Amino acid sequence: MFGASIGRAGQRIIDAMVRWLARGHISPNILTSVGVAINVASGLLFGLGWFFWAGIVLIVANLFDMLDGQVARLSGRVTSFGGFLDSSLDRLSDMVVFVGLMVFYARATPYHSTLNVFLAGAGLMGSVMVSYASARAESMIPKCDVGFLRRPERVVLFIIGALSTVPGSNNSALSVIKLELVPPPPPMTNTFPLFNSTARWR
Repeated sequence: MFGASIGRAGQRIIDAMVRWLARGHISPNILTSVGVAINVASGLLFGLGWFFWAGIVLIVANLFDMLDGQVARLSGRVTSFGGFLDSSLDRLSDMVVFVGLMVFYARATPYHSTLNVFLAGAGLMGSVMVSYASARAESMIPKCDVGFLRRPERVVLFIIGALSTVPGSNNSALSVIKLELVPPPPPMTNTFPLFNSTARWR
């Protein structure tokens, strides 16, 4: 019940923002473009190793991702081009975060790890394939809203993993998950924004 109350409160805030943006005649395509620009900034922060702040920026970026479609529907500006732009830039938003992680672990620092670069690259390929398979399926059937780790789930995992890397903390926000694909840099605690756990590669 408490979680449902939080959800309703959050939805009221988002609905108010959508109405305000629609009344202000803000183009949904502008919101989409701003969102992807902020996602690029998040990818840069991941590349620099600032995982916690990258997670904060990722939250802001995906707020725009939630708003653009709702503003388009409320203002009656749903277009084929807008849908294509949103879908295409969503793929770019996915990729820049993974590329940021690849850059971080590929840099000549004490945290350089070829294994981690490979795993981040594998995550990137997986995210692209999930999105491609869904889009391909929808060219043959009316709707395909099933699948493993679609974009919303990936974003949530990235955000939770990134926000659990508070400098100086020994606690993991995902300690219940007994799988870690990429071990984190030591100063950022025992968390990585793909999947995380208290376990370590051995």
